[in-house]
Amino acid sequence: MDDYGLDMDEATQAIQEAEVLVVRFAALDKRLLVDFRTSASEGPFIAVVPKASSLEERYKSLKRLRPRFPLPDRIVALMWHRTSLETFRQSGLWDIIVSRLISLGGEEMAPQAEEVYRQLLQEERREIIAAIRGGGSYHTLWERPR
Repeated sequence: MDDYGLDMDEATQAIQEAEVLVVRFAALDKRLLVDFRTSASEGPFIAVVPKASSLEERYKSLKRLRPRFPLPDRIVALMWHRTSLETFRQSGLWDIIVSRLISLGGEEMAPQAEEVYRQLLQEERREIIAAIRGGGSYHTLWERPR
């Protein structure tokens, strides 16, 4: 383990070897889904997806998103325990994901990945605002008298 709360060598290896990777962020309900599989007609895939209630649901959603591919033997899940997406980027893991996407799908994967990262940042911002305002599953410790 290091400063990021996980074995970075193991996380790097998982990213480099996974067919399908799901990154769970401690502070977000959404997940990062990366499907590194390619074919003659389709490149790799990256998206922000809803949390699945089970592994079976994740496989079904993957089949809907990538219908031309068979189900993978396994889906690798990586839990990012830090609360900030910026720490995920600073750790270098984001760059490893993007580099692998580019190596498999070409330079056009870079802007797609950046758009997904912006979506994750928006999700993080919504979560922070909900926590401050007491929305969703959050409750304020104090409220201004009405």
